[in-house]
This record gives sequence, structure tokens and C-alpha cells, in this order.
Amino acid sequence: MPPSPLDNLAVVLVETRNPLNIGAVARAMSNFGCFSLRLVDPYDVAFQEAVSAVGAKELLRNATIHPTVAEAVAGCTLVVGATGSAHRMPLHPYHRLEKAGRLLRRHMSSSKAAILFGSEKHGLGNNHMAHCHWLLRIPTRAEHESMNLAQAVAVCLWELVRQPLSARPLPETRALADAADIERLTLLLEEILAGAEYTKELTSASTSEKIHRLVRRLNIPAKDVTVLTGMLRQIQWKLRSGRG
Repeated sequence: MPPSPLDNLAVVLVETRNPLNIGAVARAMSNFGCFSLRLVDPYDVAFQEAVSAVGAKELLRNATIHPTVAEAVAGCTLVVGATGSAHRMPLHPYHRLEKAGRLLRRHMSSSKAAILFGSEKHGLGNNHMAHCHWLLRIPTRAEHESMNLAQAVAVCLWELVRQPLSARPLPETRALADAADIERLTLLLEEILAGAEYTKELTSASTSEKIHRLVRRLNIPAKDVTVLTGMLRQIQWKLRSGRG
């Protein structure tokens, strides 16, 4: 398996109670290539029922269980808490997810990090956040700050693996139509416009110049010029047959 950009990241779930959430977190981690799942004092029944996570059974089998946060984050040199509670943020330095992602990626390039996610009911408590260097916040709207646990994990992991530069469209390499084909297309278009009475006798010269410039600004690919010419010929034939 090739190295993952998240090899140095541990996802730590604190006091999780819902087996569906544990399974969904494991699946999201597998989706994005994060394979270190650590659970702090999980509800036993929830963890046992979560082993059926689709496509992430091995990840769950390898998950470790710890009695305390301190033990769960052992070996990590950066610990970040995920929270949606704005009123707690002054207790710790915090960053929106966009900046947090950059800081985490930089740290993970050479050392291990952990992100803590709290229980579904209460989130992270102050005693849990005491182990964090700083907090991150997903920019949800103020009227509805909390997110589903598995969704929050997925959003954070997506931010860590995404590469905006990869989404930029590459310049398309295409062969443009040659001048002779473009000229034939242009003259055919002029004929049709004259037949449709778009071109006026007094301004025909200036209209012809505009049409020539317009067609050349289109930078028509060689593979398209034949198709366009055929379309225009069909229109011309239709106009002439209708007139007849």
C-alpha cells in the first residue's frame, strides 16, 4: 500500500456511545487513508456492534482502546481538539478548519498528530481539551454549530488530504483548424446571413469584417470545423428549399 498523507495522524474518539458513529468514522477514515483509530473509554456495546463497518473491518480490528486521553495521545507531538462550541474557544488557541488543515499537514510531514473528537452528547469536556495544544472549528453556522460525529471526522480528513492545485484544469492541447477551413466556414456563414437578410447592402463590407474577426476569435478546433461547416450547409439548404 503506498504511503498516505495521513499516516502520521491518529483519530481519537472520546467516550463514543453510538455504534453507527464508530462504524461510520472508521469508514470515513478508510476512505481518506487514515488508519490509526484510538478510542477513549467507549461504550462497550457500541464498540462491539461497530465491527460491521462497511469496508473498514480491519481498521476497526486494529483500533486501540484507552482508559484516558493521556494514554490515547501517547506518541503524538501535536494534539488538536475538534469543537463546535464557540463559547469554549477563548480557553484555548483555535483555528478555523482551513488554517488548522495547513498547520496539521505541516506538522504531519515530520511528526505524529492526533485530533480529538468528543462524545455525541457533550462533545469534548474541559478535562479532555486540557490535553490539546489548540482547537479546530469547522465553520458551521452559529445557529447550528454541532455536527454528526462521523461527518465531522470526514470533513476534517477531507480538508487534510485535499489538494486544490490538482483541481485546476490543465491547458487543453488541441489542434486548431487551418486558415483555409476557417475561411470556407466564414464565407458560408456570410452567405447564410445574407440569405437571411441579416446583412445590409450599405454595411456589408463592415459586417463581413466583423464576421471574419468573430470566427477567428472562436479558435475553432480542427475536429469541430467540419461539423460546424456541415451544420451551416444544412441551414443554407433549408433556407433555399423553403424559399423555393
